[in-house]
Amino acid sequence: MVQELIHDPILLGVKSETATKEDMQAARDLLDTLTAHKDTCVGMAANMIGVLKRIIVFDDHGSYMTMFNPEIIKKSGAYETEEGCLSLLGGPRKCRRYQSIKVKWQTADFQVRIKTFTGWTAQIIQHEVDHLDGILI
Repeated sequence: MVQELIHDPILLGVKSETATKEDMQAARDLLDTLTAHKDTCVGMAANMIGVLKRIIVFDDHGSYMTMFNPEIIKKSGAYETEEGCLSLLGGPRKCRRYQSIKVKWQTADFQVRIKTFTGWTAQIIQHEVDHLDGILI
């Protein structure tokens, strides 16, 4: 079900807790909400819909991907950029990102996966993982 977006910086600044199998509905709601905003948004973290669990969804080259408990375990190629966010009012803000990241996460079956992402997809994942860590750009 599409959920209302959270704009409260205090709530968005709280670090999310580990997601479990009991959080599958929250993941579905998050994906529904991202899909509803696909014209203006390429990724979302669960806290953006008021769920303080480590779940992100994002556009991975035209198909949506869900990650439970994502953790960036390696990064390289730092660069400066600007990003906007549906949860934050105002225009884009400056931030540091990495061209290549290695991510460890769990699938919907809670199987552990590790993969290296680069470019735009890596930037999206970094933005959403920041949300999970209570970091606002």
